[in-house]
Amino acid sequence: MADLDQLMNLAGAEAAFTMSSRGELKESKIVDGSRINKTALDLLAHMCIANMSIATMQARGWETQSDAQGFYPIEGFTLVGMDWSAVTNGRVGVILNNNVADYEAANAALAAAGGAA
Repeated sequence: MADLDQLMNLAGAEAAFTMSSRGELKESKIVDGSRINKTALDLLAHMCIANMSIATMQARGWETQSDAQGFYPIEGFTLVGMDWSAVTNGRVGVILNNNVADYEAANAALAAAGGAA
């Protein structure tokens, strides 16, 4: 299981969460005073699973229709917003404040957390 406390120690972490393979929010931590809430995290978790499915379909299609390889499997992705970004790996994610976000550190922490929660 992912260690959400470690993810919350990342610079600018607003929230950390795990989700089911269907996108249901399983576990979460939110920094005190954040505008993020569990309802928003649940919607984000569903969006993450949907986008992973779409990206997987595109990667498989691209590899099948071209000589290009190495796009599949999709491990995770980063969604950059105006104020926050969501970084995911498998079924684990973290939301970072863009003013201080370190995406490489977030990806390394998510990989260490075991992504497949």
